[in-house]
Amino acid sequence: MLVLAADSSLPLLSVALLSDRTLLGAVALEGKGSRNEKLLPAIDWLLAESGKQKKDVDLFATTRGPGSFTGVRICLATIQGLALALGKPVVAMSTHEAIALGEGVSSDEAADNLARIAVYDDAGRGELYLSVFEGHREVIAPRLATEQQREELTRGAALVLPVSEFVQHANVAVGCARRAVEIATRGGVEPYSDVTPIYVRLAEAEARMQQKTNG
Repeated sequence: MLVLAADSSLPLLSVALLSDRTLLGAVALEGKGSRNEKLLPAIDWLLAESGKQKKDVDLFATTRGPGSFTGVRICLATIQGLALALGKPVVAMSTHEAIALGEGVSSDEAADNLARIAVYDDAGRGELYLSVFEGHREVIAPRLATEQQREELTRGAALVLPVSEFVQHANVAVGCARRAVEIATRGGVEPYSDVTPIYVRLAEAEARMQQKTNG
């Protein structure tokens, strides 16, 4: 099974290609402010370097946030467009799930030990995006949290992963692809067919519009 995965929800855009559980190639590059111009060329380059074509891909995978509102939309639209054009399935997951259950730790080890794994990222305004997992299961979906709430919710966790540090030594798209392979192997693709962005917080314009409506 050939899996192509992408993430552009974070400042470092990443793309990965896996054949079953074997990594064929991956790329990560600065994507902040230019994701739209870089994502498809990165996909094309990776496929060409791996001697593959888009039609060879069996499964597409993408993150859906939280992160950059624009980046989330671009990645979802790009991957969904490719999958629809080729009649292939899509697995979409939170960026935090790709990190925690794909690249963060061995998912088999996490499942065996029912390890509690937390992932968090800076959400601005003195807040954090936070998710918590136990084994293969998300127990706290992406939410906003203060530093104090993060400390309370991650108490006793076997691993606490700050996204900003994680991306310095690992590739989020690789985690997304590996998690997608695991999901497909277990026959659980359908629950991951939701391609709705995970924004957690409304974009500024949407927030202002909502305030006007409520006011």
